[in-house]
Amino acid sequence: MMEIYAIAGATAVMVALHAHNHRKVRRAQMAFPPRGSFVTVEGLRLHYVCQGAGQPVVLLHGGMLSACDYAGVLELAAEAGFQAIAFDRPGYGYSERPRRDMSTPAVQARLLRDALSVLQVKSPILVAHSWSGSLALSYALTYPDEIAGLVLLAPGAYAGDAYPAGTADLLIGRLLRVPWLGELLANTVLPPLARLLTKPMVTATFSPDPVPPGYLEQARALWSRPGQLRANREDILAYVRTVPQWEPQYAEIRTPVVIVVGDADPFHPELQAGRLHREIGHSRLVVLPGTGHMIPDVRPDAVVEAVHMVLKHKQSS
Repeated sequence: MMEIYAIAGATAVMVALHAHNHRKVRRAQMAFPPRGSFVTVEGLRLHYVCQGAGQPVVLLHGGMLSACDYAGVLELAAEAGFQAIAFDRPGYGYSERPRRDMSTPAVQARLLRDALSVLQVKSPILVAHSWSGSLALSYALTYPDEIAGLVLLAPGAYAGDAYPAGTADLLIGRLLRVPWLGELLANTVLPPLARLLTKPMVTATFSPDPVPPGYLEQARALWSRPGQLRANREDILAYVRTVPQWEPQYAEIRTPVVIVVGDADPFHPELQAGRLHREIGHSRLVVLPGTGHMIPDVRPDAVVEAVHMVLKHKQSS
């Protein structure tokens, strides 16, 4: 009898958590609705924000939030005469994500290429932050003649010691791939945990830079949604599993490349950006003094300047 009561009690808790989390999702999406447009590729709706006209510049966020990380860059790039397009990567913000196949950097590169084709965006400069460095590098290696250059902001390019994903990160990523168990975890126990961890994670990711006003509230609301939690954990697993196959090919990239890092980045950029700069011999490395990891948010001016560097390189070559 006690076992029946225990099972009934656990079930009631899970049902209550599921309902509570979905109320949180509705409130979050009312407070922070989509601000851009949608394009459909492979049956998935991808959300993007576009400003300005001119040379296309495609902006890809890292693993924390969404296209809103590029709000300042969008404005400055548009003023500088660029067509700036910031995408929510699959599963983040308001973009949908494939449910069956793992969304590796290569898969996300393919979806991005298809979206740009539908939007008739040709020869863009790809600007990629953090995790998306692997996406942009995959894109450059797979479609080398279809981009004008790369701007890589504190990029993720290597696995192993350079990307020390924790055992818990990888375990959660694997569990979320189990159909019924993943749905249960993502919709019950993980969102409250994510809301608790958001502040220390955001603070650590921005360190030593201050967190911009309003960023924490938006991150707590959107990052803890079941779909975005699942996307974030799966991204870590996909990165570890697939990035090593691309690493030996980086030296083959011929498009202009500008790599930007902060000298106060807490995530060991010497193991990522520094190594990548050495392997892509023609790349240019820009080190921003007193700057941490979240370059799109805290140094939008440096991002636009790096885009100009790519264009100058392209025009002189």
